[in-house]
Amino acid sequence: MSVNRKIKHEMDIYKNKYPILALTGPRQSGKTTFLKSYFSDYEYVNLENLDIRKFAIDDPNGFLKQYNNYVIFDEAQRVPELFSYLQTKVDEDKIMGQYILSGSQNFHLMQNITQSLAGRVALFKLLPFDVSEMQEANWLDDDFAVNLQKGFYPAIYDRVISSKVFYSNYIQTYVERDLSELINVKDLKQFRNFISLCAARVGQLLNLNSLANECGITQPTAKSWISVLESSYIVYQLQPYFSNFNKRVTKTSKLYFYDTGLLCFLLKINDAETVKLSSLKGSLFENYVINEFIKKNYHNNLLLDFWFWRDAVGHEVDLIWQNSELLNLVEIKASETIMPHMFKGLTYFEKLKPSLVKSKTIVHTGLFNQERTLGNVTSWKEILESI
Repeated sequence: MSVNRKIKHEMDIYKNKYPILALTGPRQSGKTTFLKSYFSDYEYVNLENLDIRKFAIDDPNGFLKQYNNYVIFDEAQRVPELFSYLQTKVDEDKIMGQYILSGSQNFHLMQNITQSLAGRVALFKLLPFDVSEMQEANWLDDDFAVNLQKGFYPAIYDRVISSKVFYSNYIQTYVERDLSELINVKDLKQFRNFISLCAARVGQLLNLNSLANECGITQPTAKSWISVLESSYIVYQLQPYFSNFNKRVTKTSKLYFYDTGLLCFLLKINDAETVKLSSLKGSLFENYVINEFIKKNYHNNLLLDFWFWRDAVGHEVDLIWQNSELLNLVEIKASETIMPHMFKGLTYFEKLKPSLVKSKTIVHTGLFNQERTLGNVTSWKEILESI
């Protein structure tokens, strides 16, 4: 079935303001299906096709003469030579929304855009389904653990593929393919072990030395591999908020996965009940909730920044996002019972920066919402209403 992807609204706005739109995101996040469905008035050209790619490389002027107006170039990073010619073409034609570029390798696509098309491109990211998209398609379960374990990649739902089968193929087919094109890894088994070790550290401060030692690689190699996983939209780092604080505040990032289904697969968590019994339940739910903020930010082009905060003695705020100059504080609890002491991190931060705090919210695994004196209590299904 066709799912209403929220990003369409923003792309419609900016195709009238920029000559080129660029859409990136993980492999299998639905980019091709989305572009073909919602930009059906554009001609679709897949640069994975060897014959088409050879035409673009050997004769870029002739290629752009044939595909000269309202065209989607999928996997555009495959032909980096094309980008300089696109610059000249759109500068001469002055047609807004003339081309849409799509690609799954963020590093290569962005590198080419930065070098040749800066100022001519509106950038967008399409991640796996967010909660609102799942709700509209009637695919969202009332049990948070079912959704968390199953994951949010479109093929799992519209092609009814079991999550275990999907993610097994995903790791072998896509992650290792992107890996081989970005860096030279001699031992794929070691790299798979590295990804699993990252999964076991989800929601923790990123310690590259510890990660490298446990995997049997050097610290620079671990840093390089993290960068590859970020470029392939497998993991991301949440940065700490430390503006105007003393030196006793954590300045190390935390590691999260873009999709909790993949995360559960790597942790060998195969059903919802195992999620609830796992020692990592809190970290899994935290990752799940933060992902929803990240997805809404990209799909609605909100351009928000997100952080966490922690001091040296253990006071912590799981998520901070900024609205104008004010901060919104979010505590994430894998519990349906909300006790007053759960607000202590939010309250402590507010006492430090009372003029900066706009809202304090606890997100929990239940289905109810409350307004309390200490702050708001919000269900995981309703969190995005506050953004």
